[in-house]
Order: sequence, then C-alpha cells, then structure tokens
Amino acid sequence: MAFWSGTVASKVPRKILFMFTLSLSVTYLFYSLMSCYNSLQFPLQDNFAYQARSAGTEETTLVREQLYSTSSGFAKAQFGHKSTVVSIVDREEGEDHAYTGTQRASATEPTRLRAAMEDDLRVNCTSDYGEKKLPQAIIIGVKKGGTRALLEALRVHPDVRAVGNEPHFFDRNYEKGLDWYRDLMPSTLEGQITMEKTPSYFVTNQAPKRIHTMARDIKLIIVVRNPVTRAISDYTQTLSKKPEIPTFEVLAFKNRTLGLIDASWSALRIGIYALHLESWMQYFPLSQMHFVSGERLIVDPSGEMAKVQDFLGLKRIVTDKHFYFNKTKGFPCLKKPEDSSTPRCLGKSKGRTHPKIEPDVIRRLHKFYKPFNMMFYQMTGQNFEWEQQEESISRGSLV
Repeated sequence: MAFWSGTVASKVPRKILFMFTLSLSVTYLFYSLMSCYNSLQFPLQDNFAYQARSAGTEETTLVREQLYSTSSGFAKAQFGHKSTVVSIVDREEGEDHAYTGTQRASATEPTRLRAAMEDDLRVNCTSDYGEKKLPQAIIIGVKKGGTRALLEALRVHPDVRAVGNEPHFFDRNYEKGLDWYRDLMPSTLEGQITMEKTPSYFVTNQAPKRIHTMARDIKLIIVVRNPVTRAISDYTQTLSKKPEIPTFEVLAFKNRTLGLIDASWSALRIGIYALHLESWMQYFPLSQMHFVSGERLIVDPSGEMAKVQDFLGLKRIVTDKHFYFNKTKGFPCLKKPEDSSTPRCLGKSKGRTHPKIEPDVIRRLHKFYKPFNMMFYQMTGQNFEWEQQEESISRGSLV
C-alpha cells in the first residue's frame, strides 16, 4: 500500500499505462498502413492505381482502383465503398488486348480468396475522390495506328485519367445518352484530364457532329501510320481470328489483272486519311487536333509524348526514362524510371509478324495512296514521309 500511496511511486503505473497505450496506437497505425500499402503503388504495377491531385497543391497522390484477376478474365475493382466488375482486357475492334502484356491468369480458388480478403482489408483505406466528367480529350483514331500504346503512355501521367476499354459511344452506343457515357469515365479531381480512345470514331460519319454537340472545345488526337502498313496490320489481326479468310492480295483488288484497288474494303478505306479528315474539319479547327506519327511513336516515343503533353497542356512528366525498346516485339515498353525490373509491354496481340505480301501489290498500294497522302500532308501541314518507306515495307515488318 505504501508503494501505491507514495507521491513518486504513483507516477510509475501512469508511465507504464501511457507507454502501453502508445504502443497499442503505434501497432494499430502500422497494421492500418500495411493494409493500405497496395493502394499507394506506382501506376505501372501489375494492377492499375488511379491518381488524384491534392487540392490546391502540385503534389499528386495515388488513389486506388486495384484490379484483381478472376478465372473469367475479369477483375474486381474496389474503389472506396463501391464494388464493380471491370474487364482487364482491352477490346479494341473486337479483339482482346492485355493491358500489362501478361496473359490472362487462370486464377485458382486460393487466388480468388486472397483477392477477396484484400478487398475487405482495403475497403476503408480510401474514399471515392473527385467526380465523373465527360472527356476533355479523345483519341479518335486510327485503328492499328498505335492508339493503345499512346493511351497507356498517357496513363502514366498523374494528371491524366482514362477509361481502359473503348466506349464506342459516338459510333455504337450513342442512343444510351451522355449520362451513360459519363458514368463510364473514371473520377477526376480539379486539374486532371478525362480521356478515352475509340479508333473507329475517325471513320464514323456521325462522330464529328456528335462529339461537337457534346463539347465544342474538346481536344482530338489522331495517331496515323503509313496506310499500306496499317492495312496489312489490320488484315493480320483479322487473319489471327479468322484463318479461313482469303489472302490479302485477293481482298485488296477488284480486278488484279487490271490493277483495280478495292477501296471499299475497310482495311484499305481507313487509310484514306484525307477523306475522313474532311468530315472532322467541318466541325473542328486544326488547332484542336493533334496528329501523332505511329512510326515515330515507335522509334522516338518520348519525343512524340512531349508533343502530346504540350498539346494537352500537361507538364512533360512522361519522358525517355519511361520507355525501353523491346527488340523481340519491335516497339517500346513502359517502365518505372527508378525501377530495374522487367518493363511492361502491351499484350501478345501486339507485335504479330506480318504475312509476306507480294512486292507488286505493295507498289500498287503505294501508288494508290500517294495522292491521298499528299492531300493529307497539305491539310495537316505535316509530312509523314510514308513514300520513303516502300522498300522497308516490302521486306516485311511488325504490327
């Protein structure tokens, strides 16, 4: 009793109680941070992390939208208190493209259980920041030009939020309304840009007017590529899904003997860029359009990205440090500047080897496209120098 009643001794249990309480608090904080750790990762991790800008500052904070594999090739995204199911594959013109370059995992039961447990742990780590807005910029084309590579590079930027799948709103789903379209977009904070990409918009007659009705000041990005290479790439993609289709030479000509090109074949029609651009120039000035060279996006991705970031009014954050050239695939892969781990490449559907096309067919197609290319150069004020690539295309290339 003397111990407890003593003036000095009475402080001892208080100190012990204080230290015990402090220890519990630190332990609780530690486990809370550990449970939220995966929501604070670099955007190029296996799963995507959304980014959000802190209000009133230049600092950026990564906000989570993790994707977990399931056996059906879909992923479960837990964002705040909402749970939704989203696809982890890009359906570009009817084909699946893995975002991270890895094949879809055939998840086992333990994998699904682990994902569910992680969802439960992270449910209260973040809240649903920002609001869903209609896009301020759209990548409108062209198919097989390099639009997926461009979008994935842009998504590295902390001030860009883009929907992964192609919405096809202005060509296939317009009747569903703008509220449906807006709901597809990721949440953004002030200062961030909402984007989407659907390459078929460029060749859709109704798309220019519909997009102009939604937003007259929207910025449009068009990735263009040598129309001959693009057509062969387009055919290669179709051939991978339908091996029974006729040869490229058969489809490209109405009459091979007379050399009559079948411009109604979609693989060739898409490459008449000047024709399609005329429709867009009826509604938008060139100052609201930016043309990306699909060829330079491969050989100099940081240079093309610098121009795109300038066009969008963004800081030049995505630089050469974010790219690594993959000799096997024939195009750059994304990586973290400070990380020496394996870079992230696009899926196996990218980088297919082209079938060998007869040199005479290549020459005829170049002759067919030349006047349209000259017109396109004049309209855009840019010379893409596609006529100088005939020899390299004849030797074969990668998609």
